[in-house]
Amino acid sequence: MFDSIILTILLWAATIFIGAIGIGVLYVLFLYIADITQTKQTIRRNFPVIGRFRYSFEHMGEFFRQYFFSMDREEMPFNRAERSWVYRAAKNVDSTIAFGSTRSLANAGEVMFLSCPFPTLTEDAALPKTITIGDGYAKKPYQTNSLFNVSGMSFGAISKQAVLALSTGAKESGAWMNTGEGGLSPYHLEGGADIVFQIGTAKYGVRDKDGNLSDDKLREIAAHEQVKMFEIKMSQGAKPGKGGILPGIKVSAEIAQIRGIKVGQDSISPNGHTDISSSYELLDMIARVRRVTGKPVGFKAVVGRQDFYDSLFSKINERGIASAPDFITIDSADGGTGAAPQSLMDYMGLPLKESLPFVVDKLIEHKLRNRIKVISSGKLVTPSNVAWALAMGADFVTSARGFMFSLGCIQALQCNKNTCPTGIATQDAKFQKGLNPADKSVRVASYIKNMVYEVGTIAHSCGVKEPRALKRHHAKVVTENGRSVLLSDIYPIADPKGSPHADTDALRVL
Repeated sequence: MFDSIILTILLWAATIFIGAIGIGVLYVLFLYIADITQTKQTIRRNFPVIGRFRYSFEHMGEFFRQYFFSMDREEMPFNRAERSWVYRAAKNVDSTIAFGSTRSLANAGEVMFLSCPFPTLTEDAALPKTITIGDGYAKKPYQTNSLFNVSGMSFGAISKQAVLALSTGAKESGAWMNTGEGGLSPYHLEGGADIVFQIGTAKYGVRDKDGNLSDDKLREIAAHEQVKMFEIKMSQGAKPGKGGILPGIKVSAEIAQIRGIKVGQDSISPNGHTDISSSYELLDMIARVRRVTGKPVGFKAVVGRQDFYDSLFSKINERGIASAPDFITIDSADGGTGAAPQSLMDYMGLPLKESLPFVVDKLIEHKLRNRIKVISSGKLVTPSNVAWALAMGADFVTSARGFMFSLGCIQALQCNKNTCPTGIATQDAKFQKGLNPADKSVRVASYIKNMVYEVGTIAHSCGVKEPRALKRHHAKVVTENGRSVLLSDIYPIADPKGSPHADTDALRVL
């Protein structure tokens, strides 16, 4: 009798165990199907079931990170706090935080904006003003009120799904998109965004069979109404003095056709333009592209040798103001890229905090500031970064890695290996399939809109009515001794004279 009871219990236990396993298998199968068919989250689609653990661990990290993990602002190159803001902005969810800032306010170099006792009211809020680039100098000047735009990321370095999502999102939010040096792809155009065509050192997309710049190809590109401007890339933040590097594993037939190179071979751009070796030749190239295309032309560079700018601006004044570039894009030594020698990425070029005010002040010194617009690029992914750049004198801000985060980038640092798990920086179809352009374009648009809104929030707190009204006297920077000084005291040239609050209507009652 006792044996019979034990046997019955064992049978029931075995039945329950087998049933539990069966239910577990069915549940995992259900999760697998749900993950593989959904299009909202790339990680879950590319890594069904397993990918779910990332979100659980991320949530648990909020509670355990003070014991086991790095703090919010200790990760590199972008810390958790920066990435989290971009993720929330892109998903259009609550961006408020609780209990207190995790940012150290006492470290040298930290920037703090100065609140106005009478902040601008909500009903006075205004969108960024419209700016015209190339007005009076290009046949087809570009007029835009866009503040925050997509920086250069080549088709090839990123996937066609990523390009399409970025273009569609930029169109939705009224921003422009830079092609990067890889040429103009159908996906740039399909999304409908305004396009800035970048001419890299290899002249991809506008080169003849010998690799030289082709006027006919320039006209073909300029014939697209969406292409609004041309940017000559002299150097890039993470690798000044080194051309673009696209590993052969990423060079598909489509990419090879657009670039005019062979399939499967490494795409290595020259370190510099073979036809530009002086300030005169740079100005000649700018004039040629503007004449052929009829559209505004500028150049992108990382500031290194500072005497170059005195020389260039002096030559512009010698030739006449019409010879000037319509814009200059200032990239930073802390910019990013898909592949670069560590020696260049770590040690070459000047960071934006030094180079942006330097170029703006040089333009003012040579009386060219009204003629030449300034675009700021390099690790500007949060509202405080963008507001700082505007206060220092930038007219526009562009970002690449910020938009990669908006697409779902998890900073896996696989950009140079064709194994990007989120389908962004890869040409591998098994990873690309997880990135749905229709869904991700919404996140891109939300990121831009929330960025502009929060930069406006900073501006209103400082007492000005629109973001570009921010000046250097609206912020202070912490020095080595722990005390802060006005940015206008460190960089006084571009700041208006008189009261630090001269441009603030709300303070006129004082």
